[in-house]
Amino acid sequence: MNMRTDHALLANPQLTFANVASGICIPYIERGVGEPVVFVHGSLCDYRYWDAQIAPLSARFRCIAPSLSHYWPAADACIQDDFSWHAHVAELAEFIDALDLAPVHVVGHSRGGCIAFHLACEYPRLVKTLTLADPGGPLQKDGVREASLPATTNALRAKVAGMIEEGIVEPGLELFVDSVSTPGAWRKSTTTFRTMALDNASTLPKQFRDPLPAYSRDAAAQVKCRTLLVDGQKSPRMFRNNVDSLQEWIYLADRGTIAGASHGMNVASPAAFNRMLSSFIGY
Repeated sequence: MNMRTDHALLANPQLTFANVASGICIPYIERGVGEPVVFVHGSLCDYRYWDAQIAPLSARFRCIAPSLSHYWPAADACIQDDFSWHAHVAELAEFIDALDLAPVHVVGHSRGGCIAFHLACEYPRLVKTLTLADPGGPLQKDGVREASLPATTNALRAKVAGMIEEGIVEPGLELFVDSVSTPGAWRKSTTTFRTMALDNASTLPKQFRDPLPAYSRDAAAQVKCRTLLVDGQKSPRMFRNNVDSLQEWIYLADRGTIAGASHGMNVASPAAFNRMLSSFIGY
């Protein structure tokens, strides 16, 4: 494996690499014992996004957080050629099989929520429970066959992609993060989060060229496991709309809202999020 040397990697003795059936290496961290919980990160993130969950929840569960291909720390080595949500669904299934985890509790945030949703649809044997926090992607409702994000959202994302590809990275990230959370969210975020986002900035234009599929009643009917849907009280309307519809469409769905929080509710309000998640998967 031609893995780049990175001081952050050397400083993290918990980091492990899993070789999966398709031939790629998936970096992940693992901590704790008990029933396995796999955490799936979203845009601009990697396994580090779940630090506020891994440490406290590992007292009860075997907590595992991978970095999907193309994301840090293996962004330039040992990855699949294509960047797509469907490729990430397939590799997550391979990852769970490679570690012999099934059935597993799966927790996904934002874009990772979409990936977790489709994992449960396509590989139901792998998923014991499903938790979707502000799941990303458009909705298909009221007989409309094709659904897409609003034109204003697509225009903003095209602008962000252009800025990043032109090397105007941090202002582009600020524009994007504020759009999916609240104005000023980037400047208020921690240095740790901004570092992680900068490490993964190159994935954002690739992501915008690979639109997420729409949630629909028919797709949601394929989710047979117990499901927890979580949004932030201040999350942007598109995420709360997704949670509203999936709560109606998924048969075994519970709902929780993190008071006072926006899109990054598990980071901004980790104690409330962890209590909700622990109660759900711990029965």
